Amino acid sequence: MSRTRLNIFIEQAHAKRLQELATLKGISKSAVVASALAGLFAFDGAEPRETVLTHRLDRLTHQFGRLERDQTILIEMMASFIRYYFSATTPVPPSQQEAARAQGKARFEEFTQQLGRQLQRGVSALKSVQPPMPPDTAATASKEPA
Repeated sequence: MSRTRLNIFIEQAHAKRLQELATLKGISKSAVVASALAGLFAFDGAEPRETVLTHRLDRLTHQFGRLERDQTILIEMMASFIRYYFSATTPVPPSQQEAARAQGKARFEEFTQQLGRQLQRGVSALKSVQPPMPPDTAATASKEPA
C-alpha cells in the first residue's frame, strides 16, 4: 500500500491528545490518524455519531423485544402452572397439613438450590423451552396481537 506524506497544522490540544493516544495504544501518530480517517470515511457521508447511535438504538430495540417476549412467556408459563396446580391439587386434610408443610418446605428448598445452580452455570430453562428468535423477528413478535 503506497502512502502519501502530508504536512498539516492542528491545534496544540489535538496534538497533545494525539501523542497521548499513540503512546497509550503503542502505535504511531500516523496510524492513529489513518484509523480515525478510515472510521470517518466508513460512514458514507452520514454523521458518525448519528450512525453509531442509530446502530446502538437498533440493538437496544432488539434487546427490548427479546425481553418483552421472554416476559410474556414467563407470565403465560406462570399462569398455566397456577391453573394446573389449582385444578390438579386436592386440598390437604387438617390432620396432614403439618406433614404437607414440612414436605413443601423441603421441596421448595430443593427448588431454590436447583435454581441457584442453574443460574451459576448460566443455564436458562426458558431458552431450552424456546430457542432465541432472530433480531428482526423479535421486533415484529412484540407487535403481534396476544
